Amino acid sequence: MAEINHFEYGWITPALSYALSVLGSSLGLVCAGRIRTASTSGQRIWWGLLAAWAIGGTAIWAMHFMAMLGFAVDGTRIRYDVPLTVASTVIAVVAVGIGLSIVGTGRLNAARVLVGGVFTGAGVAAMHYTGMAAMRLDGDLDYDGARVALSVLVAIVAATVALWLAMTVRRGLAIAASALLMGIAVNGMHFTGMSALSVHLHDQRGELAGAGVSTLLVPIVLAVIFVVVGLVYALLAAPTEDDLAGAAYLDGRAAGVPATVTPEPTPDPVGLRGRGTLGQPGTPFPSRRSADTPRR
Repeated sequence: MAEINHFEYGWITPALSYALSVLGSSLGLVCAGRIRTASTSGQRIWWGLLAAWAIGGTAIWAMHFMAMLGFAVDGTRIRYDVPLTVASTVIAVVAVGIGLSIVGTGRLNAARVLVGGVFTGAGVAAMHYTGMAAMRLDGDLDYDGARVALSVLVAIVAATVALWLAMTVRRGLAIAASALLMGIAVNGMHFTGMSALSVHLHDQRGELAGAGVSTLLVPIVLAVIFVVVGLVYALLAAPTEDDLAGAAYLDGRAAGVPATVTPEPTPDPVGLRGRGTLGQPGTPFPSRRSADTPRR
């Protein structure tokens, strides 16, 4: 049995993998928050796709591969089958997308979150072990069944919590805390699955097919950068609730319809506005002498 090292470069690869999972989770949570507030089905599909790319592509798959950069087996080189590696990416994105579609449509309840979590968690586990099957080395891979089952359970729990957070978290501080939690869960699932692996080297060494880590690293880093930049641009370009309210106000004014959006009230720190109607629209200005005041 060969000796396995999961941290060949020390703390750099796990730190980067955790940072990627937190970054993807934060962007995914923000995009997912737009799903239930979208006004049309097209907008819901658009935000769902962006959230699936952020969580599935960056927080899960890119994190997985970054962690795999620190994976080494004594006595053999490691190469990767490119089609299987690409397939693992598709599995992660599609699994998260289907999970978001389950919880993002209709009324949110525990059953929807659980079904979406089970499906997404199974997809995340499938992505992980597909990525592991893409490895080419001078040996045979063997897995401990109990730890594999534990990693699948961790993936399902993490996916369920992630979907619930995606549909309920709205504020910035809560999103940041949730992303940190999701990063721990995703990395925990990965390293739990990796702990189940053992490698038995072949007596004879052969030529290894596939791409090396350095060959895949550049396109993966570029893909992550483009995805992150694209998501940030989409979020910045999307109209906010204030923008939509202002547009509705202007449209109502142009059509001659009484506006349903009222301007912000001016500050009233001492409570003068509540003491009478003086100066309010539609209220006549009182004369100097009221009719009820007796003349002297």
